[in-house]
Amino acid sequence: MKSDSTTLPTDSNTSEETSQHHIRVILADSQAIYRVGMRKVFAVEDDIRVVAQSENLDHLHTALERFPTALVILEAQLLQEPAEAIPALVARYPLARFIVQVTKVDEGDTVGLYRGGVKGVVPRSISPNQLVECVRRIASGDTWIDNQSISWVLEAYRSQAATLMNPRTQPQLSPKELVIIGCITRGMRNKEIASQVGTTEQVVKNYLRKIYDKLGVSDRLELALYCLHHQILKPGPDTPPINVPAPTLRSR
Repeated sequence: MKSDSTTLPTDSNTSEETSQHHIRVILADSQAIYRVGMRKVFAVEDDIRVVAQSENLDHLHTALERFPTALVILEAQLLQEPAEAIPALVARYPLARFIVQVTKVDEGDTVGLYRGGVKGVVPRSISPNQLVECVRRIASGDTWIDNQSISWVLEAYRSQAATLMNPRTQPQLSPKELVIIGCITRGMRNKEIASQVGTTEQVVKNYLRKIYDKLGVSDRLELALYCLHHQILKPGPDTPPINVPAPTLRSR
């Protein structure tokens, strides 16, 4: 018998044939209690079918290979650096639609997730009725976004546009921010940077958000490209080449 974390359907109602006129949903969550709860919520809805459940990224990839057009409700904790990992998932499965569940709605992460291509960012505490409405709205082609998130996203784009319109304007970066930027362009991860500068990963993440806002970029890739274009780090004889980092996914 397959466990609740299997990626394959567990009853005939979730087959490809019987669900072709329904909204197909994949539940990707490390906690069984959330998967069970969401499945019960959707079980009473005539137009929604849970076609697969995944407890880690390996299972999610398997499910998406079988149901590439499904709507995925994804626990943010399944990803390392969610805002950076999402673009890789969206690029790999362009027909899928992603809703990310977060423990805390945070400005930096929210902006990064929407920029990365998600169709909705919702808290883990979302009510069943709101979750059902969110799924239906996204399945119909809409984006699920609240007023606060709209303000964050618009402000981020205004900041980016201002930077692009004034390419000669030099941002005011602190010495520690420049050190962190140097680490990022060498391909170091947050844990490695924290060890090198003598702080915590969370502090490094806070610094990165400030750096992204100052430079008008959204992730490590844009930061590396910005540094190359604007020569933020002055080259020297001992300066290593700038690496363009790729998003990292994590299986749990």
